[in-house]
Amino acid sequence: MNKTLPKRIRAAKTLFISILILCAPLFLLSGCSSVSLDNIIPGNKHIRDATPAASADTEDGAISVPRFNSYPDLSVPTQITKIGETYFIVDCYHNQVIYNDNLEDPLTDWKIMTDEMIMGHTVAGDGTVYLIDDTENERIMIFEKKDDSFIFTKELKNVTGRPHYIVYDEKSGNFYAWCSVSGELYVIKRDDDNNVYVSDIRKIPELDGVYVRSFTITGDEILFVSGNSSIIKAKLDTLEVIDRYPVPDELAGMIQITPIDNKYYITISTNASWDQSYATIIRCDSLEDLEYRNYEDIYSNFIGGGTPYYITSFDGAYYLTEHRLPDHSIWRFKVENGNITAETIY
Repeated sequence: MNKTLPKRIRAAKTLFISILILCAPLFLLSGCSSVSLDNIIPGNKHIRDATPAASADTEDGAISVPRFNSYPDLSVPTQITKIGETYFIVDCYHNQVIYNDNLEDPLTDWKIMTDEMIMGHTVAGDGTVYLIDDTENERIMIFEKKDDSFIFTKELKNVTGRPHYIVYDEKSGNFYAWCSVSGELYVIKRDDDNNVYVSDIRKIPELDGVYVRSFTITGDEILFVSGNSSIIKAKLDTLEVIDRYPVPDELAGMIQITPIDNKYYITISTNASWDQSYATIIRCDSLEDLEYRNYEDIYSNFIGGGTPYYITSFDGAYYLTEHRLPDHSIWRFKVENGNITAETIY
């Protein structure tokens, strides 16, 4: 698992994924269970260059025509987002990220950005480089766009702790990548030559071993969803904990916190006992209210019954991914004076 990908992909997709799965135990036994800070070069804190990896869309440097998605539906979509004028869907259980220039085309008209990952969750980009968390391979994949193709140029390997959520923060110019079970936040930068590197690794020790699926940046602070008992607020630049907001057991397995119109919208996956029947969406005026169950359950606005995941915002609306309901994978919704209007788009 530490070898670079060959320049030419000779194996079929299914064989390639099978090899990755078979090699996973070897990776876990290889002793590469953490990223050593010894790899950071003194002075600029530049982790050594990620190993270049070939793209399935390249052959001796030439760019081939992008491949089209073959699936007519989605399998556990985790995120839909828009970067520049391009839309992306992370199709988690199909092990791929797909992209398109509109949200009207059928899914089989969308193109494949990559299908060389195992259960990634998010994609983020600054318009020049695009990062994907390859969760089960514990790496971050880096792409650049060439014409209508996305070229897999580099990888940050040994990002242990299941990288699960990446955002690009325009204010700082940083990418932030969260590892969901190690309590580590990777700060990733791009220099003027488009080299992508890890500039810092920040950690909240009390979240080591706790499944925390995402964070929300609010100015100079960052909120981490509850993975077992509390939402944590910390300073973004140090991850020093500022406050904790206890939550009842039925809300413990959170997915994401999204501020909308002076309220907090929170997607819930499970209760404290990992029961998905507690999956829902709630909103509240303040995070302190949750401890006292002072919140509104709004999942009925989206029919409900599945598991809501990440919420994003673009094109003047909000978008929600959802799984466990075969006919409802992605919602578009608006909030006006507290009233929610929603429709499915995929």
